[in-house]
Amino acid sequence: MLLLRDLAHQAPLRLAAGAFVLNSGLEKRGADEVTAKAYHGQASTAYPFLGEMEPKQFLRLLSTAEIAIGSVLLFPLVPEGVAGLALTGFAAGLVGFYLRTPGLRRDGSLRPTEAGVPLAKDTWLLGIGLSLLADDVVRGFLRMRR
Repeated sequence: MLLLRDLAHQAPLRLAAGAFVLNSGLEKRGADEVTAKAYHGQASTAYPFLGEMEPKQFLRLLSTAEIAIGSVLLFPLVPEGVAGLALTGFAAGLVGFYLRTPGLRRDGSLRPTEAGVPLAKDTWLLGIGLSLLADDVVRGFLRMRR
């Protein structure tokens, strides 16, 4: 039987990432048209298919996704695999944005430019998501061996 104490090592990861992502989503909620256009323009540069969406619709969707993912991470009864999968998918999109946007990385390198540092740091979210997924896989393997 899985006890909450068995998951205590995940609490700092889930709290840090969950609070950060939830806050980000709440900050975007109700943003004005100028802010929506700025976020939409940046996202459309990296992911051209997003250009077909209206800026306010895009920002509302992004905000909702961040609120949902942050909440999943903060709610301890959500299994680590579910939380990890949600965060990994979201963070992979953020890292992809960093890698695809011109001017955020030094030429021929993954190292960020000064402008890229705020986005390159999102790699820690990817690491946390992958850690939660790995934890779930290992626990599943151990359960099968019993």
